[in-house]
Amino acid sequence: MIVRILTEGQVDLPDALLDELNVLDAAAEQAVDAGDEAAFSAALGRLLDRVRTGGRRLADDVLVPSDLVLPPPDATIDDVRHLFDTASGADGLVPG
Repeated sequence: MIVRILTEGQVDLPDALLDELNVLDAAAEQAVDAGDEAAFSAALGRLLDRVRTGGRRLADDVLVPSDLVLPPPDATIDDVRHLFDTASGADGLVPG
């Protein structure tokens, strides 16, 4: 699975990590629902760190379609709410 972290690039991530990413995503989604910016920032940080450490970063000159696009590390709750609103049938940041 190819994951893009906005402002950082793409990571080739094993599909086996999808369940773990969904758990991390659920924490971020709960923080968004609660309007807790600090909890959201921490949850997003854990999610992005897992993507970074769980996969292989693609070279900047390699561009392939992304299966998943995650917000940048400095994203706010408002930024992510916008992503939820614009994603068709969105259930968090990670599908599944």
